[in-house]
Amino acid sequence: MIAGNFSRFVPYTGAGEPEGANVFRPALILTLTASLSQLAPAADAEAPSAERGYKALTETAFIRAFWPRPGVDSAWKVWGLTEKPADYDRAFRERYGLHPAPYPNGDLPMGLRKADLLVGKGVGIDCMVCHGGSILGKSYVGLGNTSLDIHSLFEELAKSSGAKVKLQYQFSQVRGTSEAGAFAVQLLGMRNPDLSLAKELRDLGLKDDSVEDVPAWWLLKKKKTMYHVGATDAKSVRSIMQFMMHPLTTRAEFDAAEPAFRDVRAYLGTIEAPKYPFPVDAEKAKAGAGVFAEHCAKCHGTYGEKPTYPNKVVPLAEIGTDRKRFDNIGEAFGKAYNESWFAKEDTGNWFFPGRPVRVTAGYQAPPLDGIWATAPYFHNGSVPTLGGVLDSKARPKVFTRSFRTDEADYDKTNVGWKVTEVPPPDAKLPGIERRRVYDTTQPGRGNAGHTYGDDLTDAERRQVIEYLKTL
Repeated sequence: MIAGNFSRFVPYTGAGEPEGANVFRPALILTLTASLSQLAPAADAEAPSAERGYKALTETAFIRAFWPRPGVDSAWKVWGLTEKPADYDRAFRERYGLHPAPYPNGDLPMGLRKADLLVGKGVGIDCMVCHGGSILGKSYVGLGNTSLDIHSLFEELAKSSGAKVKLQYQFSQVRGTSEAGAFAVQLLGMRNPDLSLAKELRDLGLKDDSVEDVPAWWLLKKKKTMYHVGATDAKSVRSIMQFMMHPLTTRAEFDAAEPAFRDVRAYLGTIEAPKYPFPVDAEKAKAGAGVFAEHCAKCHGTYGEKPTYPNKVVPLAEIGTDRKRFDNIGEAFGKAYNESWFAKEDTGNWFFPGRPVRVTAGYQAPPLDGIWATAPYFHNGSVPTLGGVLDSKARPKVFTRSFRTDEADYDKTNVGWKVTEVPPPDAKLPGIERRRVYDTTQPGRGNAGHTYGDDLTDAERRQVIEYLKTL
């Protein structure tokens, strides 16, 4: 889940200071913080363990199930079919954009998990529904799932389970992205600051057009702040627990799960990006390294034996990319978050306790490790290839793709997904079909901005792309 771009003049918590951030940090406080941090009491809890974190992440159902198992097994009945597909597991995965689990998960795909209903057992979701992706036909924990249609998953499984439920907002505007920020806004609006259920839904400014691509978890180890706007301390454990705001999750369950999420956060810091598996033109990549150093490194960092990362937030006026994600998670949510249990996390620092979110000026330029595997690009997934990232004139306006992840679906030349340009989808089409088309003219889906590569020559762009394959 996502914390947004708000909370003016919150105390500095060691989360970095991206350009344009509004942070109160006098020199005296810096000195006192450095001194008092040495006096912080030793934690009673066991030190976080990456090994335990992986085990917790891949074995534990942290929230209750959403659907009874028969609802999953009979989902085909709402697909307009007259009989169950012979290879139902594959058909189910492809319909909703899920992938085989690279760890023991019974007969369920990555992202779904056996969990408790109020009575009996059922099927719920876990972190990997969004953070378990596939590239070249191989599943990875921590790679964003850019095939997912999470709206159809919830909508159709509710129907196949016999529940007369209308989703309260659009879980995804287009396949392969999510409304993760909307999830956080909606679910926190159902809670009091202590995370008990509120009597009435609070209006925290929920909007329905904030399209988000899912960042790769392996980038987190380099970052001092996280999420697209760089508003949240990357060390925060409670922030990554926001998805637990299932209406039936009690405050006691949040408290009980926090030690496991400390382990999960430790595991996230150990994930490495997969290496580009195809041949690389070494001479061209070497030339591209020089072009990258001159034109790209000041925002995205340097790589190699002594990597650097500036943790830079680029102001909206400069970056020029779609601003809906920035605007739509505003001060009402930020205030509620900073008053809530999530922001009161124990940091071990007496002088600056808690990890509140804060206002920033734009979007955080991410590290580029494993960028070959993380298409589509930009915070809203509006550009399907690195070729388009570096040449704004080459970006398709309205397009679709297979949403499979095999080698045949991968564009080795431009690095990213192969797409087909199409007309805008007919509004009368079912949502599951409309969401297969990315229309960059729609709110939240603009593909403008980040024009830094436009001044490069075609040869220089090819060199940079070749270099990026090596990261």
